[in-house]
Amino acid sequence: MLWGANLGALELRSEGGETRLRARFPYGAETELAPGRHEVIAARAFADRIEAGEDIHLLSGHDFNKPLASRAAGNLHLTDGDDALVIEATIADGTSWARDFLAAHAGGLIRGLSPGFRVEAGGERIERRAGGTLRTIRKAALFELSAVTRPAYPAAQIEARNWSPTEGGLLVPYAPRTGLNRTLNRWRA
Repeated sequence: MLWGANLGALELRSEGGETRLRARFPYGAETELAPGRHEVIAARAFADRIEAGEDIHLLSGHDFNKPLASRAAGNLHLTDGDDALVIEATIADGTSWARDFLAAHAGGLIRGLSPGFRVEAGGERIERRAGGTLRTIRKAALFELSAVTRPAYPAAQIEARNWSPTEGGLLVPYAPRTGLNRTLNRWRA
């Protein structure tokens, strides 16, 4: 079993010329953005735009010039729950940046997942506490999610799995040529 699935992971499966991506961005996971500055995203903070069916993109490195999937294109699906935002996408390798992302991920270079959002008026709570502050995001407009090298939320990380077809069309994990350790290795910034 690969560690990290319940902490927020991004899984890639290659099937018939496309790569299927599945990820979880966990709610309630506190992170330290800078010394003394902590932040947490509350459950369903992104619900408004998701439930309204607004277009949201999956990008490479927060770059709108490098889209990997989008709701408008029909290849990005988001499910907002009380514990996490679940991301499912199909990435075709027809663009140079998609091939670059897939190669960088396979090489262990891109392992993080980062949301791009704007906090709405009254959508945050700031608490002073010993040694700093805690900002709780309660309501924010989500515009994009990005595969990144250094996520602000370490719990939202990429988990690599390699897959091979077997009898009956089922997919099962296999050890790559570099050994089982590479498949089981989990990276985060």
